[in-house]
Amino acid sequence: MANAVGENIYQTSSHHDHSAERTRAYAVAAATQLIEAAVSGSNTNVSLAVELNNLSKYADQIQEALKVK
Repeated sequence: MANAVGENIYQTSSHHDHSAERTRAYAVAAATQLIEAAVSGSNTNVSLAVELNNLSKYADQIQEALKVK
C-alpha cells in the first residue's frame, strides 16, 4: 500500500501537468489510502466517520505540501 500512496502523492505533485480535477483526484486517493491504513491499524480509537469527514482537509494538506516554495 505504501507504494500506492506514494504514487498518488507523486501524481499530485507539480512534476505532472494534470488538470486541477485530476490533481485533486490523486490527492483524494492518497488521503483515502492513508485513512484506510489508519482505521485498519491496531488503534481502535480511530473512527472511520471522523476520518472521512476530514478527507477533504487531508487532500488539501497533501496538495499544499506539494507546492514548490
